[in-house]
Amino acid sequence: MATKDLRINKQIRAREVFVIDADGNQKGVMNVFDAVALAEEEGLDLVEVSPNAKPPVCKVLDYGKYRYEQEKRLRDAKKNQSVIKMKEIRMQPKIEKHDLETKSKFIGDFLEEGNKVKVSVRFRGRELAHTELGKVVLDKILAQITENGVGFNVDRGAMMEGRMMSLIVSPVKKKN
Repeated sequence: MATKDLRINKQIRAREVFVIDADGNQKGVMNVFDAVALAEEEGLDLVEVSPNAKPPVCKVLDYGKYRYEQEKRLRDAKKNQSVIKMKEIRMQPKIEKHDLETKSKFIGDFLEEGNKVKVSVRFRGRELAHTELGKVVLDKILAQITENGVGFNVDRGAMMEGRMMSLIVSPVKKKN
């Protein structure tokens, strides 16, 4: 729950709340007005930390400090998460050998950067009658990437999607 959604002091709507004081001791179920008075005596706020509980759980704490801690935790979590991008390489079933090598080099580079790659073969006109040629091209690409020494996993094998046959490869996770 975002810190902006929390209700404090007189914004709390429940009649009775379960109160936890500033030291972490459970004070039990109390009337909201008594709980707010208890918090004000200590110069702190009554914050509804678990509004869906029966009765809602409230803590006596410094709301400004609590919000800062929560936002800091969110920033740290965001910093540690990694974003995986999906790159796409398109080709045709009649691709020349040199073009195939160049495309496989690009795929290897994308995988080493940590991106997933969707390799697509587009069929036009009568080529659609010979989809097995697309499968051959995709197999050659996988063989080429393996020859270049790039580690990868095939997430989804060759599959027709309309006029395109594609497969998805992802980089091998590195052990720390």
